[in-house]
Amino acid sequence: MKTVLFPVLGAVAVFAAGVTPSTAGDRYADRPPVMVSPDLSAPWVLQLGHAPGIVRQNRQVVQQQQRRLRPAQPDRVQTAAVQPPAKRMVARPQINPIYLPQEVDYDGGQKPGTIVIDTTQNFLFLVEKNGKARRYGVGTGKPGFEWSGTHKITNKREWPDWRPPAQMIKREAAKGRYLPTYLAGGMENPLGARALYLGTTEYRIHGTNQPWTIGGAVSSGCIRMRNEDVVDLYERVNVGTTVEVI
Repeated sequence: MKTVLFPVLGAVAVFAAGVTPSTAGDRYADRPPVMVSPDLSAPWVLQLGHAPGIVRQNRQVVQQQQRRLRPAQPDRVQTAAVQPPAKRMVARPQINPIYLPQEVDYDGGQKPGTIVIDTTQNFLFLVEKNGKARRYGVGTGKPGFEWSGTHKITNKREWPDWRPPAQMIKREAAKGRYLPTYLAGGMENPLGARALYLGTTEYRIHGTNQPWTIGGAVSSGCIRMRNEDVVDLYERVNVGTTVEVI
């Protein structure tokens, strides 16, 4: 093959004889089209910066173009996962330690085994021997629902069902609160873990699913106890035990 040398601006260009010179721009007869989505909210934009090997776009530029396309919409381009806001927790008031079970001196005069409920101080006493009593904090009747008297425990139930009295259903409905006519025993049941039924009345000594109410005048006449406490009392007394409410 014959080689011809041409001086070009003091340099030497080498061409093969019979070959037509070409430029880099002639490498492709038809250049491949460049396609860019006019809608910057397209899914591929939202994925930028997440797929491996893809260079993250300038976030400020993308956000500016988004505002131009959707001025009424907030910026939605994210370069990192956003954690949902933490759920707001509402703190319940803690029970006053004075209402936790404890052994105390007692000189009320009742014989051992008697239950005495002080609705003024919101204490329940299980009278023991030698001038002692086991004392529990309780919730008692709210204003208008106070009562006093002496009864026997006529029944004991674990995780009792609840059938609100008709008068209670009517009274609560007038306030916009609609009670069920029946609720099976369980954690959502307002009678709690145990119930001691008093005489032939509708009153009970029972647990509660609202332990923070212990120590207050909060019920419709029943005597509320923490579930832990009513279980303890339940195991210590029998049907026929005398209960004095004072």
